[in-house]
Amino acid sequence: MPPFTPTQFIWKDGALVPWEAAQTHVSAHALQYGTGVFEGMRSYDTPDGAAIFRLDDHMRRFAVSAAAYELPLPFSFEQLCAASLHVVRANRLTNSYLRPLAFFDSHSFAVWPKDCPVTVAIIAVPGRVYIDGAEGGVRVMISSTRRFDASVLPPHVKACGHYTNSVRAVQEARRNGFDEAVLLNSKGDVAEGSGANLFVVRKGTLITNDADASILPGITRDSVLRIAQDLDIPVQVRPIAVADLRSADELFFSGTAVEVMPIRQVDDHVVGDGAPGVITRRLRTAYQDAVHGRDPRYHDWLARVSDPSPAVATAR
Repeated sequence: MPPFTPTQFIWKDGALVPWEAAQTHVSAHALQYGTGVFEGMRSYDTPDGAAIFRLDDHMRRFAVSAAAYELPLPFSFEQLCAASLHVVRANRLTNSYLRPLAFFDSHSFAVWPKDCPVTVAIIAVPGRVYIDGAEGGVRVMISSTRRFDASVLPPHVKACGHYTNSVRAVQEARRNGFDEAVLLNSKGDVAEGSGANLFVVRKGTLITNDADASILPGITRDSVLRIAQDLDIPVQVRPIAVADLRSADELFFSGTAVEVMPIRQVDDHVVGDGAPGVITRRLRTAYQDAVHGRDPRYHDWLARVSDPSPAVATAR
């Protein structure tokens, strides 16, 4: 992913602060132990101005992730949603990427984060493609790093420390000349990419896995499943074997950052004819229509930045 472009303001602990002032001490518990949670969201230009895609769903998952680590959010759901809209407005963004973040801050080097204060921030930067040239499909490798399962860490939680698992996988992939990694789970089935869910298309049917495959159930994944239903594309939700990747007519990733990203090669195997397939293209077009407000069926997924919102004030 290209480097982000700093913006003027970050929302931090109830107020907009200049980008360079949003600092954290190096002794923060989250920096020592990864004890933070985050979300990835996007805003898009629409006929009614900038809008954040599925803001409510992202903030609900943010709260679930925080609860899993007993990390008390000092702001309400409504305040966090309002703050997200506020930071996009303040930075005069339309197409943007947002990163809500909550973490245990500086207090102690003890592993138990008792009495560590909680810091909450929402960053918004101009949106951009995750991998340059990905429109024609990316090359992925099956990583030797396995995706953790529920006996180790809760896979459904979007926690900062969890992503060291993904970092190892994508480092291996890039070192070997690939764009991305696919992680298998402890059963040897396909889990997901380093930061995205995976879909297989076989004989006109869309196939993806579920929570029992140790995936993070993505909000974009859920959107793709809804759109596929509306397009009358048959869907199967079941475990995905490595053999399914090799026999697939089409493959693609889904996620906030990658959106709908075709996969053209897995290890040394070319997928289909090496170009994005018909169903992938249909879903990608329909997804873009949804996020940009061009399809009225999905207007309820859009939180308009210009809409009046509750005051973003102090912690509760």
